[in-house]
Amino acid sequence: MKDNGFDVIMVSSDGKEWPDIIRNEGCEHRIIPMKRSIAPIRDVQSLWRLYRLFKRERPDIVHSHTPKAGLLAMLAAKFAGVKIRIHTIAGLRFMTATGMSRRILVFMEKLTGKAACYVWPNSYSLLNYIRENKLVSEKKLQVIGHGSSNGVDLNRYSISALRPEKLDEVKKLVNFKEDLTYILSMGRIVKDKGINEVLQSFKLVHTGNQKLRLIVLGTFEDDLDPISDEAREILTTHPAIIHIDWSDQAEYFMHLSRLMIHASYREGFPAHYCRRAPCNALLFVLLLKGMLML
Repeated sequence: MKDNGFDVIMVSSDGKEWPDIIRNEGCEHRIIPMKRSIAPIRDVQSLWRLYRLFKRERPDIVHSHTPKAGLLAMLAAKFAGVKIRIHTIAGLRFMTATGMSRRILVFMEKLTGKAACYVWPNSYSLLNYIRENKLVSEKKLQVIGHGSSNGVDLNRYSISALRPEKLDEVKKLVNFKEDLTYILSMGRIVKDKGINEVLQSFKLVHTGNQKLRLIVLGTFEDDLDPISDEAREILTTHPAIIHIDWSDQAEYFMHLSRLMIHASYREGFPAHYCRRAPCNALLFVLLLKGMLML
């Protein structure tokens, strides 16, 4: 958007990622503290800060991502009189919630949809799910292209783009050996990402194939959606599991891996033929069972 004449300001909570994002995107960045969990007092404070920011900057467009940031940004933008308010949905938090938490999260999604002018699900399966649950007015819904939020940068995710010295560094980090088969799981280490199932499944199939190695690339988030004690023990003690806390160069780990696992309960591959995200957990088990024959 910046390359096409827009004056872009990025807004997010604080975190170790944002210095790299600023350097990569070349845009201004403002920090507004926001909690992932339901926190009424903190949420009102965040809403007020966003409202003041929008009134001061007077943007023509506010475009939000993620459930909590979407709710706060769309409400603040509406209150501040921003004419174009866009929210992208890449996953629905309430899919795995139950009871009162689920009802609150559904209400939040509906409120976000009411405050937004346009809502962009990042896949047709997600669009259909939103329609079925009547979360957003039909006239506001649109899938951009064939789905996905950003597409794939082939200049980055290609063998020719990999730097040999960085590749050697990553190989040393995972103790890479040519005769082993590496499997990669990327994402926050939380229950919703299917990490419990990934770790338990790997422990099972590894007994039948000692050549398998699992790389888990992601950080713990114990304050919101912790994994089980059993899964934590597997992750921290299993000799064939390599845990990498953080990396902004996932392409090197992908290059070394034979298979990448996406086992999220509520996020799928953005393609029109993916019906439900939970099927990915089944895909993971079937693929790993097949690898016993390698």
